[in-house]
Amino acid sequence: MEVFQLTTIVDASGLLHLDIPTQLAPGQVNIVVVLNPVASDRTQKPDYDFSDLAGKLVWEGDALAMQKVLRDEW
Repeated sequence: MEVFQLTTIVDASGLLHLDIPTQLAPGQVNIVVVLNPVASDRTQKPDYDFSDLAGKLVWEGDALAMQKVLRDEW
């Protein structure tokens, strides 16, 4: 029994092609394949970082009372 570990590429059609030279005699063999996707070295950058635009509202007063006032306007 031989154990191989290699990294290869799956083509656009989703097919995995393996060309592995062996020292085996011609005939039937049992094959076990474990597919483990390789993590990308590139981390996806967010489109935009809004953290510099965020702030907080300083509120003095009763938020519930203001909400009732706004509802009454409608």
